[in-house]
Amino acid sequence: MLIAGYVLVAIVSLGIIYVGLNYLFAPAKTAAGFGFTEVPENAESFLNVKGGRDVGAGLVPLTLMIYGDPHALGWVILVAAVWPLFDMLIVLRHRGKKVIAYSVHGVTALVMVVAAALLLLG
Repeated sequence: MLIAGYVLVAIVSLGIIYVGLNYLFAPAKTAAGFGFTEVPENAESFLNVKGGRDVGAGLVPLTLMIYGDPHALGWVILVAAVWPLFDMLIVLRHRGKKVIAYSVHGVTALVMVVAAALLLLG
């Protein structure tokens, strides 16, 4: 169970780092896939900030993986699941694309909760 938890955390962590790098280098294009029906003009600097934070958010669990404490990693990934959960709720609240809200943000939150359970119970 621990190995499966570590694999899921690695996938989510590397995924958000990839997304963050895209927000740094192609912010408008990346923002279009977030789920909102429109992307504000002149939002590049804000999207760059989001990119940097996404990269950092992916590095934290990877650091804990290297440290080797599955329980600490499990708690961190469980708490961090609120990020994609709130992303989903925000997209839905602003009448964004439901398919992206559920399939990207919702599924990511679910995978993170499953990974946390595997790490905490393993």
